[in-house]
Amino acid sequence: MMSRRALLPHPWLSLFLVVVWQLIMNDLSAGSLIMGFLLAWLIPLVTHVFWPNPPTLCKPGVLLRFTLRVLGDIVTANLDVAKLILGSSSKLQPAFVEYPVELTDPFAIHLLASTISLTPGTVSAELSEDHRTLLIHALNVTDEPLLIATIKQRYERPLMEVFACSSS
Repeated sequence: MMSRRALLPHPWLSLFLVVVWQLIMNDLSAGSLIMGFLLAWLIPLVTHVFWPNPPTLCKPGVLLRFTLRVLGDIVTANLDVAKLILGSSSKLQPAFVEYPVELTDPFAIHLLASTISLTPGTVSAELSEDHRTLLIHALNVTDEPLLIATIKQRYERPLMEVFACSSS
């Protein structure tokens, strides 16, 4: 008999996939729900071999708050970027910023880099070989220390809480 872990190797990923599928489909029909649950079961089942050391999720509530914060920041940043690009381009101050990474779990570091890239106006350009520095390009940098402090407080600190029990 197969273990629960073998049948559902990444339950949090499965839950996330069902939610994303339903948001994409914008439909709560039986067919949509069945397809969502089928994909949420099959995708982790097929891809679990690519996750030799999956991260351990310590605080799902913090992850939910983090996700809601990122979604809100994406909306806000879209409006800010629209104002910037519709305004005078001479006011823009694009810059590369070296961001000191405190996270040690590889998955959490990549989640941080992806979060930064998802937020309009910023993109993660490169992660150093030692995984301690993330090069970020930002569309408008008026205060580099403030940008670093904001990313630390809004994104990295919650990820440190969420993945505190993961081994590096």
